[in-house]
Amino acid sequence: MPYRRLGPQGLQISALGLGLMGMSEFYTTGISDEDALAVIARALELGVNFFDTADMYGVGMNELLLGRALRGRRDQAVVATKFGNQRGLDGSFLGVNGRPEYVRAACEMSLRRLQVSVIDLYCQHRVDPKVPIEETVGAMAKLVEEGKVRYLGLSEAGSATLRRAHKTHPIAALQSEYSLWSRDPEQGVLATCRELGVGFVAYSPLGRGFLPGNIRSTADLAPNDWRRRLPRFQEETIPQNLALADKLATLARAQGCTPSQLALAWLLAQGEDIVPIPGTKKIHYLEENAAAVQIKLTPAELASIAQALPPGAAVGTRYPEAGMNAVNR
Repeated sequence: MPYRRLGPQGLQISALGLGLMGMSEFYTTGISDEDALAVIARALELGVNFFDTADMYGVGMNELLLGRALRGRRDQAVVATKFGNQRGLDGSFLGVNGRPEYVRAACEMSLRRLQVSVIDLYCQHRVDPKVPIEETVGAMAKLVEEGKVRYLGLSEAGSATLRRAHKTHPIAALQSEYSLWSRDPEQGVLATCRELGVGFVAYSPLGRGFLPGNIRSTADLAPNDWRRRLPRFQEETIPQNLALADKLATLARAQGCTPSQLALAWLLAQGEDIVPIPGTKKIHYLEENAAAVQIKLTPAELASIAQALPPGAAVGTRYPEAGMNAVNR
């Protein structure tokens, strides 16, 4: 497993990380703790050392899971967690909170759940429009000074916000959705990251499980699957989006790999400063994804992929209207 550097301060992580959200919530029901622990253990064996969670995933349960998985193996892992999407104990969404006092309280809770003395990468999950980014990042910087956090990050922040944040304290990584069917970062924020030396963490690099081509209709999603609410997973949009997945499958067959591996290889080829974090609940998918780091695409192959799945080809927005309004631009 090769390693990549995120940010100007020297954070080194595996070229492929593991997103843990789906283990606790959102994509149908979670999996048993034993199965989740086995997936994380296998990831460590494969050289994956970057684990992404958030305090909102499973209302804290996801952090508890990761803390349990890393017991006795903390030195093998880079722990990334996020705050800002505030939820009640009953799971209700209370809005985005970037107030300095909340930053500290959220961090203390995450440290306890993760059972660690320091968080490697602490990220603001969504930018709070009611609080100047300088105040939020200023509070995060104090956590660095106190040794509770090593590096800082933002999620779904626009270029102007990123610049202001970076002036307040160096930002190691920006996390946003980026894949063959979500090319939004190419419209400016990725260039800003490179100008500032900020690394890029690509979440949902497999299109929330759509690009592998296994989801053919909404019937393939459980009744409680959160993706049923997303515009790209509606009965009226799935057929056109499936055409993209099918094109990817054709290209993957020619390459001698799976669609997931080709999608990840394409993303890895976009720059040494990009780290995809595909999520999975099964060891065989984890192993399949990890093997993508061995695929080296030629310029001609990259051009063919880009032609088959050009920017803007996916039908539907990434989130419903409320979710898109929460994305800082």
